[in-house]
Amino acid sequence: MTLRLIATGGTFDKHYDELAGKLGFAESHMPDVLERARLTLEVELEIRPLIDSLDMVDQDRTEILQSCQQASESAIVIIHGTDTMRETAQVLGAAKLDKTIVFTGAMIPYAIANSDAFFNLGFACGVAQTLPAGVYVAMNGKIFPWDHVQKDRAAGVFVSA
Repeated sequence: MTLRLIATGGTFDKHYDELAGKLGFAESHMPDVLERARLTLEVELEIRPLIDSLDMVDQDRTEILQSCQQASESAIVIIHGTDTMRETAQVLGAAKLDKTIVFTGAMIPYAIANSDAFFNLGFACGVAQTLPAGVYVAMNGKIFPWDHVQKDRAAGVFVSA
């Protein structure tokens, strides 16, 4: 089995700019993350332009859908910002692709201590290989169907909707 991994940005892939004192994007962490993860299945990595999900527009979501439609892999993990993950998952869910698509992300960037990014990615890669076709959100050890999930901003977690 080959797994397609689509990196779109979000907090997961942000870097801390020490001079400016803020988070932003540079090169994706994903090649290093995959090397560190030592996955034994084949992974086809697709790095899209890295953006904060709050800056995503309909065109970005359409392009993510097109990537999934064109992918030869039947299992896909999408790294996405948590703020609008549900909105992008809705676009893919409505398309009813015959693939297992799992969204994941992070509340703390991969490069920062105590990040949930590495665990979330591993969890998403595992469940993408076992879940039936559909669109899901996998965060912090829980799996949600795309149409029954929401982000609890106050608690910083995803919950059933």
